[in-house]
Amino acid sequence: MTPPDAAACPVVALVSSGRHPVSGRPGRAREDARAVEMGLTLAGARLQLVHAGNAEEPVLRDYLGMYHGLDDAAAQGELALLPMTPADDAVLLLATWLAESGCRLVLAGQRAECGEGSGLLPYLLAERLGWTIVSGAATIERIDADRVTLLQVLPQGQRRRLEVSLPCLITVDTLAPPPRQSAFGPARRGRIQVVDGLTAEEDSASGEWRWQPARARPKRLKIVKSGNARDRFRAAAARSSAGGQVLTDLTPEQAADRLIAYLREEKILSEEKILGDEMP
Repeated sequence: MTPPDAAACPVVALVSSGRHPVSGRPGRAREDARAVEMGLTLAGARLQLVHAGNAEEPVLRDYLGMYHGLDDAAAQGELALLPMTPADDAVLLLATWLAESGCRLVLAGQRAECGEGSGLLPYLLAERLGWTIVSGAATIERIDADRVTLLQVLPQGQRRRLEVSLPCLITVDTLAPPPRQSAFGPARRGRIQVVDGLTAEEDSASGEWRWQPARARPKRLKIVKSGNARDRFRAAAARSSAGGQVLTDLTPEQAADRLIAYLREEKILSEEKILGDEMP
């Protein structure tokens, strides 16, 4: 991997608050931490961290604690904090700061673990800046003042080599190298610089959303991948014979009721009334 020139290609990593998937405790976002690890491999202590949110979030120090094991033993991380309220939109703040900073390469996770978690922020940010965006990066192989070469994650373990012109925004996949542990000393020594003077924009779109508890997703049918119809039929027959029932001499209404009950047992059909239940 070719390290970038600090003056020609400054590297920035966007970080956010994360949440443990089991305990729910706050911590580093898993994909954002991988983005920081990739940025440290590229730029070392010259990597600049950026966070739009609350200055009192304790997990910000965890990212600064990753500035250890570098060539410069006295290296200290620096995080630019863009203050905003939960009702503000982070896209305008980040776009304004990035345009003024002169950076040309931005690394970020694909999706936040708190808040909306829609994964749209990198795309909206790249659209506002007029930059190229590449999603699902596994590693960056080469970078210079004009372009960056990376490997993109594809389904079924495949990789694709891309060469992208700078400036660009790259989102890091979960298959990227795992992040290093956060050390207490660098976390305390790191600097958090609050950036004032930026105008926040209210997120008007979120006020029109309708929030409701998440429901269990329907269970997908198992797809038998085979090259001929004989093997697919044998797989389907083997599945149906395990605990199945042979139904004969049923009226159309009885057969429909049994079919609906089976689909609900398999979580393919939700428990809500389907179209036609209330018809006479």
